[in-house]
Amino acid sequence: MARVVFLGTPDYGVPALEALIAQHTVVAVVTQPDRYTGRGRRTLVKPPIKVVAEAHGIAVYQPERLSRHTETLAALHDAEADLFVLAAYGQILRTNVLEIPPHGVIGLHASLLPRWRGAAPVAAAIRAGDRETGVTLMLTEAGLDTGPILAQSATPIRKDDTRATLTARLGVLAAELLIDRLPAWLASEITPIPQDDALATYAPQIDKAEGLIDWTMSADAIDRHIRAMTPWPGAHTLWRGERLRILQARPLADQSANLLPGSITVLEEGLAVGTGEGLLLLEMVQPPGKKPMDTDAFVCGRPDCVGDQLG
Repeated sequence: MARVVFLGTPDYGVPALEALIAQHTVVAVVTQPDRYTGRGRRTLVKPPIKVVAEAHGIAVYQPERLSRHTETLAALHDAEADLFVLAAYGQILRTNVLEIPPHGVIGLHASLLPRWRGAAPVAAAIRAGDRETGVTLMLTEAGLDTGPILAQSATPIRKDDTRATLTARLGVLAAELLIDRLPAWLASEITPIPQDDALATYAPQIDKAEGLIDWTMSADAIDRHIRAMTPWPGAHTLWRGERLRILQARPLADQSANLLPGSITVLEEGLAVGTGEGLLLLEMVQPPGKKPMDTDAFVCGRPDCVGDQLG
């Protein structure tokens, strides 16, 4: 049974943390500070990893900059952990952190490295139309997801996967891979394999403005974009000068209609929009100031939308 310090912040790392708690000794958790969120940013929300740690009575540290926070660094030294486990913590670790545990810092990255290094690998894989993705167990270095690979596990990307559904599935896959390979790593039975930097691709942090839909892209590409932006920042377009969120859509199999990109029409299947290539059937939308609704309800309340131009 290993003594482990866990570093992570979002839901992605929860299955791994829970698995470590069940089978090893988690002596401390390091996560990002609580953040204000919601309308007006008035609600202070704990990171999901902190919620799990507190429920199990585990010490939690939340420095703004771990490498510069002397009190937290001292506590991590005193914890005498065998290794640290990293899962979407949100900070690049420096040498003064990486050198603390005798068995190093092993990371659980949500892609098949070296493809999609960076902060948003799940969204990048969906947007690119990758057929599969997975998780990588790696030895963490000071660079951006550049460390050598210890093990990998792949999963197909489904046609209806959103960033939320795929991330949840990868979180479970990461936990399984970690628990399966951790004993071998502690026993020095795994030889780290260096990444091929020539094959590296990058997935930088997503900006809120990236949710805007470009209707000149193909229907397939827009569908992937919508799913990659779900649930945050959400895909949206401009309609009559206001922001219209597109929550769910799919390319139509019959794409023979000739519509300008962004032009709205109503077909037997429902509300459709022209794109740079093919038609996109809108299924769920959210007008400004309204709750999410299916497009039948949207058209019923706004029958004059046909012929409007989005974007």
